[in-house]
Amino acid sequence: MLAVGSRDYRYEVVEGWAKLPPSITFGYTHGIETDAKGNVYVFHTGNPSVVVFDEDGNYLTSWGGQFEEGAHGFYLHEEADGAYLYVTDINCGLMVKLTLDGQEILSIGTPDRPDIYNDEKKFIPTDAAVAPNGDIYIADGYGEPYIHHYTKEGVYIRSWGGAGHEAGQLLRPHGISVDLRREEPELYVADRGNFRIQVFTLDGKHKRFITNDVDRPCSFYYTEHELFIPDLNSRVTIFDQQDQLITHLGEDQQAYKQEGWPNLPKSCYRPDRFSSPHGVCVDKKGNVYVAEWISDGRVTKLKRIIRCTCGSGCG
Repeated sequence: MLAVGSRDYRYEVVEGWAKLPPSITFGYTHGIETDAKGNVYVFHTGNPSVVVFDEDGNYLTSWGGQFEEGAHGFYLHEEADGAYLYVTDINCGLMVKLTLDGQEILSIGTPDRPDIYNDEKKFIPTDAAVAPNGDIYIADGYGEPYIHHYTKEGVYIRSWGGAGHEAGQLLRPHGISVDLRREEPELYVADRGNFRIQVFTLDGKHKRFITNDVDRPCSFYYTEHELFIPDLNSRVTIFDQQDQLITHLGEDQQAYKQEGWPNLPKSCYRPDRFSSPHGVCVDKKGNVYVAEWISDGRVTKLKRIIRCTCGSGCG
């Protein structure tokens, strides 16, 4: 058995988990999410762009051809009337809210901010997040480095950021998420170009930096207490509720340093080591799913190993 992690956070690597039908080939696997039934949704740059599997990796359905080549941010959010996917398309410059079967509910394009955007300075959104009141936050990670705030109906509220290294300034704000683990919700931004995380209030005021134990963080996934972060530089990081390191999963300090990365020869990829983690999610059983930024895709399931606590020595 191949395993990764340490202490109470050990996982068995499930090799060959995603069973794609012959008619579908992965492009870059950017996003991954799991729903209340345990089904797993993969967002990639091929066509169709959303591929759905059950927890055993059996193919269920696919859709989303309109996001071919532009598929990037991918966030499943439970709301009062059901679950929705918030996706970003970096080619079309859009954030789109969808039902779990691909019906469009809302679309947001370039913010009406001529002081930020023009014919040369493009809006290239990389991720979206949703606050408890339904407000939507969009990270422009590949265009102008700003965070844009909207109502749940898509009405513009505010923007903040701008290129730089100081508090509130950003370089490639690649991922964004609302942290509900504490008394007051906070907005986490993967300030990837600055090799750090910035934490903001929901109205955009800078609160603190997180700089330890992250290496080009891409996005976030929260469980009740933990925070899972795909570090593009070849590992998945798990933090506790105080944002202190629990462990790294599948760390490979050689992968991202190789010429041609992330698209390396297949002999360089190992099932228990990551090369370029881009998306991560955790199901209700504690199993972890990782999508990597590789031209023909790579999706890994890590099955949680439950340590025996009964005292009988059973394992």
